[in-house]
Formats: sequence, C-alpha cells, structure tokens
Amino acid sequence: MRHCVMKNEREKRCWLAAYTRSRHESQVADQLHVKGVESLLPTYEKFSRWSDRVQRSRAPLFPGYVFVHVSNEERVPVLQTMGVVSIVSVAGKPAPLGEDDIEKIRACGASASMVEPHPFLKIGHPVRVKHGPFAGWEGILVEKQNGARLVITVGQIMKSVAINIHGADVEPV
Repeated sequence: MRHCVMKNEREKRCWLAAYTRSRHESQVADQLHVKGVESLLPTYEKFSRWSDRVQRSRAPLFPGYVFVHVSNEERVPVLQTMGVVSIVSVAGKPAPLGEDDIEKIRACGASASMVEPHPFLKIGHPVRVKHGPFAGWEGILVEKQNGARLVITVGQIMKSVAINIHGADVEPV
C-alpha cells in the first residue's frame, strides 16, 4: 500500500487531512482550488425538516476536514489558507492517508444519496461486502431503523461514514 506519490524525493505528494474551522470546509476547498492545490471535499445529501417543508442540501461528509494532495513544500500554502487550523499529525509528523482510503472517500462522495456521517466506532462486528458497488470493502455492520448499514472508518481523522446496505450482501471477516 503506497501512501505517497513520488515524482522525485522533493516533490513527493501525500494525501493529508486538513482540519478546518467549524463550517469552513467549502470556503477552504474553494481557496485551495484557487491556489492550485489538489483537494477533496466529499459531501452527502442532508435533509432538514422545517415546520412546513423538508429541505434537501449538501453537507460535508467529514465535518471539519478537507483532504489535500500535497508535497512537503505545498503544506505551507495549505496552512496559510484562511479557515485551516492544522494538518492532522501523529507525533508531530503529518499522518498520510492511504490511496485505498482516498478511493473509498471518493466513492462515498460520488454516492452522496447513499451515505451519511456516522459516529466513530472502535468496537463492533467487522464485515466484508460480497456484492454491489462496495464489494470487497470491510467495515463494521450496524443496524439503524431495521436496515443494515456498513460503517467505513478513516482512522487518521477518527471519523466514520455509514452506507446503506442489505445484510445479505455482507459476510463476517
């Protein structure tokens, strides 16, 4: 599993999670685009119920985070972006995300009507999806309103995403 893409040692690019101020994800992503920084802000369809109507909108799938694909030198412009608080780090060093995690995040963002944020889980029953667009994925199976959901976790940022799935499509790991 490669975590970073390398043209040469100086231009090694890694996917990192940039922690943002509350509700600043879209503004940060827009500013990064203007700066020419490759970023990823997956969203999901959110329904809000008002007294007279239900409103559908899009919201960040991982509130408080924008994912950036940067080299060491490109981290500085990211940190100088208004709304960016820090880059997720472990022991003072940036914590790169794996390409497989990024592909899962992209797929979730492309299936906005099928996913929603989910509380981070440390315990549960690990399962593997046998059929459908998420075949081969592993996660934690939970139940919500008599329906099965697969919870995919991105450990570096301690966030999870729940995917609607039929219980017959999963097997124990």
